[in-house]
Amino acid sequence: MRNVDVKEITNVIKALALDANCNIGKSFIDELREAIKREKSQIGKQVLEQIIENDEIALENHEPMCQDTGMVVVFLEIGYDIHLNGDIYDAVNEGVRLAYDEGKLRKSVAKHPITRGNTNDNTPAIIHVKLVAGDHIKITLAPKGGGSENMSLVKMLIPSDGIEGIKKLVLHTIFYAGGKPCPPLVVGIGLGGNLEQSALIAKEALMRDLNDINPDPVLANLEKELLDEINLLGVGPMGFGGSTTALAVKINAYPCHIASLPVAINLQCHASRHKSMTI
Repeated sequence: MRNVDVKEITNVIKALALDANCNIGKSFIDELREAIKREKSQIGKQVLEQIIENDEIALENHEPMCQDTGMVVVFLEIGYDIHLNGDIYDAVNEGVRLAYDEGKLRKSVAKHPITRGNTNDNTPAIIHVKLVAGDHIKITLAPKGGGSENMSLVKMLIPSDGIEGIKKLVLHTIFYAGGKPCPPLVVGIGLGGNLEQSALIAKEALMRDLNDINPDPVLANLEKELLDEINLLGVGPMGFGGSTTALAVKINAYPCHIASLPVAINLQCHASRHKSMTI
């Protein structure tokens, strides 16, 4: 049994939140550069170039790449052989609080969905905990912006809708979202489970590496087909038109009820911010 003081979790959360908001990562910028080569629209190319310039300035000056510094989503994989000294939920929120204060990051969390008001420290975070084998803790943090989240949805299809129904829903969602979710997008899709599980695995799909290959050949093929078809919609970078509406489509799946085909679509803007650390 390994003992972990939750103050260590607080420190990691703080570091990841500060880094994620300012550092999009080399692999993402490399993909944007490749997108410029493929982009058919001149204004689309210019927008992509401006996004890269913005991201490079953010990294150099250690400033947020977007004014929307998001509501923090945290995935925790905790080994069975870990004993936590303290409340991990409090520890995560303290890390967020410290990061958003020190980094002078915008506080974007409302106290109540109806009466609104601001919590003034960007807490609480959205925290998902999974128990796994081992004596480690893997922490993945993503500041998720409101614009792209607002264009996301869950729809309960039926099995007879099949792949064509899934594709129709995804393409309709992205076309009518237009420039609101700030493309080029990463599209996270959750298939199966039930209403809440499909949404969770769609969010988890956004944490995948941009260039990974789905181990499920059916899903890998669907990811490729959807990416090609999304980029034929003509929405383009920031909705100005062009052939780069999405950089990647990531699909996660889960078993589901025989009568259901849940589909969750979680759109991620070009500020695709997520960082991980294992302790």
